[in-house]
Amino acid sequence: MADGQAGWPLADRGVAYGDGLFETVLLRDGRPLLWDEHLARLARGCHALGIALPREHELAAPLAEAGPGLAVLKLTLTRGSGGRGYRPPADPAPRLRWQLTAFAPAEARWREGVRVRHCRLRLGIQPALAGLKHLNRLENVLARAEWDDEAIAEGLLCDSHGRLVEATAMNLFWRRDGRLETPRLDRCGVAGTLREALMARLPIAEVEAGPEALMQAEAVWLGNSVQGAWPLARLDDAVGQPLMRWPLGAVHRAFQAEAHRLLGYPAP
Repeated sequence: MADGQAGWPLADRGVAYGDGLFETVLLRDGRPLLWDEHLARLARGCHALGIALPREHELAAPLAEAGPGLAVLKLTLTRGSGGRGYRPPADPAPRLRWQLTAFAPAEARWREGVRVRHCRLRLGIQPALAGLKHLNRLENVLARAEWDDEAIAEGLLCDSHGRLVEATAMNLFWRRDGRLETPRLDRCGVAGTLREALMARLPIAEVEAGPEALMQAEAVWLGNSVQGAWPLARLDDAVGQPLMRWPLGAVHRAFQAEAHRLLGYPAP
C-alpha cells in the first residue's frame, strides 16, 4: 500500500464534517479504468460543494506510483481546514490525498452469483447531494453493520419513501419484462461510474420502483467500477429469510460481459 502525503490534520473539514469527496479507481498496469467518468463525477461534486477541482495532472500524479497488475487508487479531496464551525472558510485551500492498494476481484461471485439481503436502514432524501460520492457515508456504515454473515455479499437500500436506491457499495440493475432498469438517483444514492458507462452503451431505463420490482425481475445484478458485475442468485429479507432465487443464464452473462468489457475483466 502506498499513501500520498499521508495523514490528516484534526482541523481538516473532511475529518470533522465529511466536507469533501472521493473517487475509487481501478488501475490495470497503472492505467485507470473509466477515468473520464471518475473525473466527470468529481467535477460535479466539486461544483455542488463549491470546492475547487484539482488540475487533472494533480489527480493523475499517483498513477506513476502504480506497478503492474490490478490496484485501486483512492483519491480523497476535502475543502481543507478553516472556517468557524460549519461555516466554510471564505478562501478555502482544498486538500488532496491518495492511496494505492493492490487488488484482486471476487471472481467466484462473477461465476456463481451472490446472496443479497434487504437492509432495515432507509436512506435520507437530499437532492442537493444525490449522485455524489461525498465523504459522509454514515448511512452506508450503519447499513453494512446489519449483518456479519460472510455468505451475504451485499445489502439493498431503499429511501425513506420505500423506493429502491442501491446496495451499500454498488449500484443495482435488473431486467423486467425484457427491459433493463436501474433506480433513479435524483433524491439520494451514488451514481457509480460503471453505471454511467453502462447507461451510455445499453438501453437502461431509470425508474422509481419499490422492492416488489425485484420479485418481478428475470435477472438482477449489482455492479461497481472496482468489482465488476455480480449476478444475484438469491435475495433475502432483512431477517435472512429467502424471498427469491434466480438460476443464472445467458441474460445474466450478457450484461456481465458488457460491464466487464469496460473494466478489462473476463466474461464469466
